[in-house]
Amino acid sequence: MSKHRSIPRRKFLRGLGLVAAWPVLESRLASGSLRGDVTTATPTAPALASTPVPALTLAGDYPVQPVPFTAVQVKDEFWAPRLETNRAVTIPYAFQKCEETGRVDNFERAAAALRGEKLANTSPPGYPFDDTDIYKVIEGASYALSVQPDPKLEAYVDGLIVKIAAAQEPDGYLYTARTINPAHPHAWSGPERWVYEEQASHELYDQGHLYESAVAYYQATGKRAYLDIALKSANLLDATFGPGKRVVYPGHQIVEMGLVKLYRVTGDERYLKLAEFFLQSRGPGPNSRGSQYNQSYKPVLEQTEAVGHAVRATYMYSGMADVAALTSDPAYVQAIDKIWDNAAGKKIYVTGGIGATSKGEAFGRNYQLPNASAYCETCAAVGNAFWNQRLFLLHADGKYVDVLERIMYNGLLSGVALEGRSFFYPNPLASDGKLTRSPWFGCACCPGNITRFLPSMPGYVYAHTGDTVYANLFAAGTATIPLADGRVVKLTQETRYPWDGAVKFTVADAPPGGFTLKVRIPGWARGEAIPGGLYNFTDQNNEPVSLKVNGQLAPLALDKGYVTLTRAWQPGDVVELSLPMPARRVTAEALVAADTGRVAVQRGPVVYCAEWPDNSPGPVAGVVLPDAAQLSATFRPDLLGGVTVVRGQGSVSATDAQGHATQQPQDLTLIPYYAWANRGQGEMEVWLRQTPPA
Repeated sequence: MSKHRSIPRRKFLRGLGLVAAWPVLESRLASGSLRGDVTTATPTAPALASTPVPALTLAGDYPVQPVPFTAVQVKDEFWAPRLETNRAVTIPYAFQKCEETGRVDNFERAAAALRGEKLANTSPPGYPFDDTDIYKVIEGASYALSVQPDPKLEAYVDGLIVKIAAAQEPDGYLYTARTINPAHPHAWSGPERWVYEEQASHELYDQGHLYESAVAYYQATGKRAYLDIALKSANLLDATFGPGKRVVYPGHQIVEMGLVKLYRVTGDERYLKLAEFFLQSRGPGPNSRGSQYNQSYKPVLEQTEAVGHAVRATYMYSGMADVAALTSDPAYVQAIDKIWDNAAGKKIYVTGGIGATSKGEAFGRNYQLPNASAYCETCAAVGNAFWNQRLFLLHADGKYVDVLERIMYNGLLSGVALEGRSFFYPNPLASDGKLTRSPWFGCACCPGNITRFLPSMPGYVYAHTGDTVYANLFAAGTATIPLADGRVVKLTQETRYPWDGAVKFTVADAPPGGFTLKVRIPGWARGEAIPGGLYNFTDQNNEPVSLKVNGQLAPLALDKGYVTLTRAWQPGDVVELSLPMPARRVTAEALVAADTGRVAVQRGPVVYCAEWPDNSPGPVAGVVLPDAAQLSATFRPDLLGGVTVVRGQGSVSATDAQGHATQQPQDLTLIPYYAWANRGQGEMEVWLRQTPPA
């Protein structure tokens, strides 16, 4: 283990100059000045449910099951402070912005319209999907409440739920963009319900986020009010759409995932069947040729490439995986496997980002991966994480976790500032100095997605099937893991990952009869930069991976990226994994024109970049990292909340006063990509020149 000590949480937050937003929200709650106050609510449920919501046994499901995030306590120096910042700062801040930007008011105005009141303001919301911003932040708050009770936060959410319920029409329709002024709804909404759904109305998209949010809150608190709103809406969808009824495909996917979550919590097969119906409805029809933009150009089972709007795509692929698992239909698996091969092999950035172009927020052509104009929407990173986790659960193959890990440590985490109150919508791999994170967006989908993904992060660490436990991600903490026969395994994990490759698992409690522990050996530690071969290491690493059980070396026979350890474990047994972490150069496949003659740097799962504060005075765009330059790594507890930096001797291309090109030696310092743009506005480059320009 490294000698660097863990940074206490308070010191981490203080080092960021962090002023938590929640006390501000608390004071506004106490005074009633925040319009989410529960002055009209009379919740009777306890602050938190006294008994957990029972899990249903379903006829079919994923072969591998994730260990719930509520059963994994992350206590490390990397993720734990970020989860706390999300809980204490980002979630209340996002609620505050939803108040300030009128998103809460949309529900209040819709409720007033339903009561027949004359509205002073009948303008529709800025976007017809603004409702989802509140739903997503409630989902994030629900996950936070699941692991840490917070009566004030829960009371605030209860107040929002009262407002949401009041905005729901009697038959279950919930869509403020129409209800506020049915005669003149949002321009994207259409004159009647659902008529613009395949184009722009987002009516089903709104419901999908509602369902995911409502299930999360029910599971966190045991309260049914929000779930009942969702079920009333879903029952309307079931009465409206399906065989012999109305046929439509969702213009923006996610309702499929939401319906599956309702099925999981209720066992009502109507919701699963409706999710599959929406998938099967995609494709050209009598009045439409379909579109690559929203993946309707072919039936879903005939699609073989990742195309179109990247968020829509990954939400759809995740929904296909859910339906595949729950219906045991291999055709869906075959389709998304082909699509994944295309995305991972030809259309993913070295940071794990997807979506090459701002036009349509979409995947580009094969190998079209520009850097400065890379879109890489934060929401697409979240969707890609969802998709890769589901593929792992289907196939039990570590390559999907390799991609998931790359996304989490790089292209997803870059979407939120260290202080938790500003965000990137696109996440490019180069900047000329004009980019900075925004405190909010008119289209505010990304902040809400951050609030709901981060608290669920512990649920990606472990998985299980039968008497087998998968150790997928490395983060210090404890876990209580169920086996299929009712036995329970308790593990502790000690590590400074991603800064240190030493990982120690201790069996805290072992059931009789033994079990199998599968420990993932990341692709980057085995010489594979990324599954699919789009990127490759150019240098050799001769340091071996080692695995010990109670001090004795274990053979590294790999099966789908895992070492398998089966034994009659005893409390106190120790598994020690050592993953060498030299800083390594990465190059792209020759067909990626944007990266020709350039190199990126990766250490462990973390991708690095050159940023202006560390590489002055020369322009960062002119930085050259020669192939012969030695790279070294140093942990800096005083920098960016504590990071390992990579240093090397390079040079910088510049222009002298006479306009002549010059090349000057320069000591280079690289920081983790996720941490850029936290020290002001300036230049940044991930892909560095290998040689000076001609």
